Amino acid sequence: MPRPLTALVAHAALATPAISGNLIDAPDPAVIVDLARGYGSARLETDALGDPMIAGRIDGTGCMALFYGCTDGADCRAIQVLAIWDNPGGVTLEKINQWNRTWNYGRASLDAQDDLILDDIVNLDGGVTIRNLDDSLDWWRFIIAQFTDEMVEAR
Repeated sequence: MPRPLTALVAHAALATPAISGNLIDAPDPAVIVDLARGYGSARLETDALGDPMIAGRIDGTGCMALFYGCTDGADCRAIQVLAIWDNPGGVTLEKINQWNRTWNYGRASLDAQDDLILDDIVNLDGGVTIRNLDDSLDWWRFIIAQFTDEMVEAR
């Protein structure tokens, strides 16, 4: 899979509010969307509160990135990445708990409709390097693949 760093660095040079030195934070979510596109499809949307939201796919799995700690729809402090699967009684709480004890990344849960949820938090407060954010997204891609193999397809 092509690495998106070259395109991101070029875009980051144009989006100076999102870059402080070599750090990226969330005032300009378009920079983060460009990085996310290196892992699949990604489009910038707005949630019901007016905060940025990224919707897309990684290796065929639908994903979202919800921005938190925002002020007036900008200057966000964190991103919650998540994927949701229908789970008609397939994965039990026992299996979910085993996953959560085994893996440091990707918290698993069941919602009130018995949907299977995998999420993680990326802290952006104070800024992170492009390399760090790219690594966080690469871990997210890896965890989705592991979770799909061990939990979703194994039910």
